[in-house]
Amino acid sequence: MNKKYDVCAIGNALVDYEIEVEDQFFKENGVEKGLMTLVDEERQGVLLDGVQGKIKKKQGGGSAANTIFGLAEFGGKGYYTCKVANDSDGELYANDLIKAGIDSNLDPNNLHEGTTGKCLVMITPDAERTMNTYLGITTDFSKNELSAEAIKHAKYLFMEGFLVSSPTGLEAMKEAKRIAQENDVKVGLTFSDPSMVKYFNDQMKEVVGDGVDLLFCNIHEAELFAGVEGMEASKEAIQKVAKEFIITKGKDGALVFDGAAYHEIEPFPTKAVDATGAGDMFAGAFLYGITNGQSHADAGKLASAASSAVVSKFGPRLSKNHVEDVMKKIGR
Repeated sequence: MNKKYDVCAIGNALVDYEIEVEDQFFKENGVEKGLMTLVDEERQGVLLDGVQGKIKKKQGGGSAANTIFGLAEFGGKGYYTCKVANDSDGELYANDLIKAGIDSNLDPNNLHEGTTGKCLVMITPDAERTMNTYLGITTDFSKNELSAEAIKHAKYLFMEGFLVSSPTGLEAMKEAKRIAQENDVKVGLTFSDPSMVKYFNDQMKEVVGDGVDLLFCNIHEAELFAGVEGMEASKEAIQKVAKEFIITKGKDGALVFDGAAYHEIEPFPTKAVDATGAGDMFAGAFLYGITNGQSHADAGKLASAASSAVVSKFGPRLSKNHVEDVMKKIGR
């Protein structure tokens, strides 16, 4: 059966504010470096006041959104389910999806009352990104936003782990997974961030439930989820809950398990400027590859080159020229 979408994704819709800061800013403002921290609107406002003049760019983001944008940049067809408000950030978000050719549940002329979520993506000179997120209206992302039709007509459902921090988001994930499984749609999940596995491990395990078809994580997330240490123990633990999985290793590449064999994915060396969205891009390019006839090893190579390209510039998107460069690097 031909599917309308390669991937139907669900996630928190956030407008990313890309900001360059020094480590001193974290010390002065009590920000924990390298993690995603959920904050309230007042706290985010204080941080925004402290970075005026340092904002490099504003664009629609969120973990699963970045993955769907990555998929689209390589030519895949995606659907994105989310929740934004009828403010300027919400309109920007809805129009970003339309421009990228990504179908969604949003109607730019009929958005919800409220405040669209924002993520302050603070980038230090060592290229590490630290995120402080006010979820805004996406706190109430729920089963009501789901499109059963979009899920049924996709090859993969892809869910971001950040949704487990909200009770309604957790229920939406479980419902989306149920719809997918009942319609022979493969289920993909990303843990998204170590903080989600550390502080919401019970909820994450609820989502994983009887297992998923494809899991994306890094080694730290795998260790936290399974309560183990080291790559070997992590591989063994993740294999019990995911038919296929990818453990990313940053500058050291990634490990891909295709259900039968392991593939070491070599890194593409680059000068890192901004690590924002590296894992999301890896997932997007990988999903594009496996839904468009590539082997897991080849899809891993594409994903490695794509994530390398995205960290060499500011922001989680690739231009047409970047995509062409990636394809040349992998000999396509």
